[in-house]
Amino acid sequence: MFDFFGILIPFLLMHIICDFYLQPKQWVESKKESTYRSPELYLHSLLHGIALLVPVLILDIDWSSAACLIATVAISHFAIDLWKVTAQNGDKFSYFVIDQVLHVFVLAIIAFYMADGLTIDTVIQHENFSNGVMVIFAYLIILKPTSIVIGSILRKYPILGGESNSSISGLVAGGELIGYLERVLILTFTLVGSYSAVGFVLAAKSIFRFGELNKSNDRSMTEYVLIGSMLSVVITTLLGTLVSLGLDVKIK
Repeated sequence: MFDFFGILIPFLLMHIICDFYLQPKQWVESKKESTYRSPELYLHSLLHGIALLVPVLILDIDWSSAACLIATVAISHFAIDLWKVTAQNGDKFSYFVIDQVLHVFVLAIIAFYMADGLTIDTVIQHENFSNGVMVIFAYLIILKPTSIVIGSILRKYPILGGESNSSISGLVAGGELIGYLERVLILTFTLVGSYSAVGFVLAAKSIFRFGELNKSNDRSMTEYVLIGSMLSVVITTLLGTLVSLGLDVKIK
């Protein structure tokens, strides 16, 4: 009897080991330079397939299924890596994320297929499915949609003097990334009920974010960043609280 996570976790473990610990830097450079002509691309893909022999032996998976598993992972890994190294601007972080998501998706599909008694209906009807959807929805809301809302509100409060346009743009762009990280942390801590950790995040940001702004004597910039930060905190905290209440109601 195999359960989904009992299969997926060992697969992910081998993926991480092969992709990040057993792949020398020269392999990566060779794949970028030679693409499909690189022997390292084929060796790396084959390594991912062969490495799955470890969970195959541990889980006592039959050899016919193991052969299909190894072939599927090796071929899919080759195709995904080839796409990444041949893509324009393939070194960007977004391509790295897409690359890893695709690899994990393939492993998840295999684990889903191999798990006993697991179907789409059983997943949807599981008691925790709606809770999971609610949490994922909350994380999606606090990223781009919340940034758009905050940006729309901040347009009503333009920055006046004190800074050049180029430095303002850099600060706002950096603030967007800081806002993403801040909201993810606040939502996570709110969902697990660790409100003291939320206070720590706010205190840490206040020290590092506002210290330099206060030194610059640019009051409009300081107020601009403070408004954006407070909006970010209020929206995320309220959403986290609502989701937590919804999860409590469903559990009861």
